[in-house]
Amino acid sequence: MSRKLWTALGLIAGLGLGLGTAACAQPAPAAPATPNDYTKEDAWLCRPGRQDACAADQTATVIQADGKTSVETFNADPNAPIDCFYVYPTVSSDPGGNSDMTPDLPEKAVADQQFARFGQVCKLYAPNYRQVTIAALRRVMMGQASTGDSALAYNDVRDAWNDYLARDNHGRGVVLIGHSQGSRILLSLIAKEIDGKPVQKRLVSALILGMNTPVDPAKDSYGSLPLCRKAGQIGCLISYVSFRADSPPPAGSKFFGKVAEPGMKAACVNPAALAGGSADLKSYFSDRTIMGTAMRPATAWAKGLDAKTPYVELPGLVSAQCVSQGGFDYLAVTVHPDKADPRADNIPGDLLVLGQPLKDWGLHLVDVNLTMGNLVEVVGAQAKVYSAVK
Repeated sequence: MSRKLWTALGLIAGLGLGLGTAACAQPAPAAPATPNDYTKEDAWLCRPGRQDACAADQTATVIQADGKTSVETFNADPNAPIDCFYVYPTVSSDPGGNSDMTPDLPEKAVADQQFARFGQVCKLYAPNYRQVTIAALRRVMMGQASTGDSALAYNDVRDAWNDYLARDNHGRGVVLIGHSQGSRILLSLIAKEIDGKPVQKRLVSALILGMNTPVDPAKDSYGSLPLCRKAGQIGCLISYVSFRADSPPPAGSKFFGKVAEPGMKAACVNPAALAGGSADLKSYFSDRTIMGTAMRPATAWAKGLDAKTPYVELPGLVSAQCVSQGGFDYLAVTVHPDKADPRADNIPGDLLVLGQPLKDWGLHLVDVNLTMGNLVEVVGAQAKVYSAVK
């Protein structure tokens, strides 16, 4: 296999789960790492009231099927009634096994893509953390031992969570939001620090995105957290992995849509149709990837249109429903092209190696963009219910 292909696979591992069995096998650390001091401002990627990564402009151009456009302005709510706590996915370009505490462009860019829009409905908190890097995962993809320490990444997030509770929460409701490595860490945080403990009463919901969340089919829950199945439900969890409906997980795939725990299945909750069924998605797409780099070639969202806003919304172009098929559970995404429609007939999001999509990974790159508008609406409804009953 060529060096170019190995390099591409290493990058893909970083954008994906990044925490498979091989990646978790690590040499014993020489000495315990010094804990971070999360009382310091620079230990946080995002905090309320700052001009930071989560203050990025979220203005979108809305392109209708007939080609008509409008601009959807964005305004964060400085008085939002609840908080959101975000853990970003594997994006660090640092050369070591774990990232340092100085965020690079990808760590800032992914907060823009996946988290800043929630500022409409909650106050935003996102810690920097010493995540397992793309460099460490590239080693695994090449058959070498990982130099990353996943326990260090988890401990940082746990410490940030405890600092948030001590200094900032003040009894407010909070939504946990993560993607990929960030979601895996949040699942551990829920199991170890939240489930069955007094703080669970403050959990408005958990959005565990781009991750195989093991649930008991009989209980439809992760631990004591039920899956969110109706608007305004609180104390619940939303989780899914996404694939194109016409390109499901390949037989034998071990990445997304299955869990290892006997008797359990991977959770799938469609944020656009919590009770089930197919529904149009309110997606927000961008010409920048979650790594902060511009897509090449840039997506032409509509013929003759050069959208000047950071995001575009294409109402009615994309729908999705949760399906159980071939032993996998996932969000099946359908694009509805129309040759008479001036808009694009497809969406980005596939992981490409030498121009070919890796079908095992589905639409992992845009897991969050696909349902962003729906997720914000769900959290907004939950915030109203929580504020009314707390």
